[in-house]
Amino acid sequence: MIIGSFSVALLTALIAVPIGVLTAAALHCAVPQWLARYLKPVIELMAALPSVVIGFVGMVVVAPWLQETFNLPTGLNLLNAGLMLAFMCIPTIASISEDALRNVPVALREASLALGATRWETLCRVELRWAMGGIGTSVMLGLSRAIGETMVVLMVAGGAGILPESLFDPVRPMTAGIAAEMAEAAVGGEHYHALYAAGLLLFGITFLFNWVELGL
Repeated sequence: MIIGSFSVALLTALIAVPIGVLTAAALHCAVPQWLARYLKPVIELMAALPSVVIGFVGMVVVAPWLQETFNLPTGLNLLNAGLMLAFMCIPTIASISEDALRNVPVALREASLALGATRWETLCRVELRWAMGGIGTSVMLGLSRAIGETMVVLMVAGGAGILPESLFDPVRPMTAGIAAEMAEAAVGGEHYHALYAAGLLLFGITFLFNWVELGL
């Protein structure tokens, strides 16, 4: 379950971080201001979607598509979980990263442009560097949500307690394992204490992520 949790979180990060940061950069300097004023609230509203709704979409839409496209025995697997969690994390990363870019001092931007840098060079070499702390915070928040999410991985990850060898293998992250097995564990038994140990480990991991976030 530990490997499953980290596998899902890593895949989520590989998908969500580039898309989230690029979305923030597009809202900041590529999209017209009148359009950005409408897109930003829409992105923030997407972050409020209930996880059970996202899990339902993963079950009835994404899972059959993956199964038919890649000729798989099941579409409930690591890739499905990573895609759905990335969909949950991208709005958080994009919104906070855009706020960080907007808070870059105007003098820095104007100085870079005055020295002959293009708008793209100013974004990459000045604004993104200045806003790296805020972008890092957005990534930590997104990954903390991915690791601590229960309903989505319970619905779309497959629920198999095995070591994943490919993106198409079903997995059971710690959160899904605790939710699925706690009702069956006898109070005071080894299974019961093992699930509590998994919860304590999960708490430690999320605490570490939040501590890193505060450091940023």
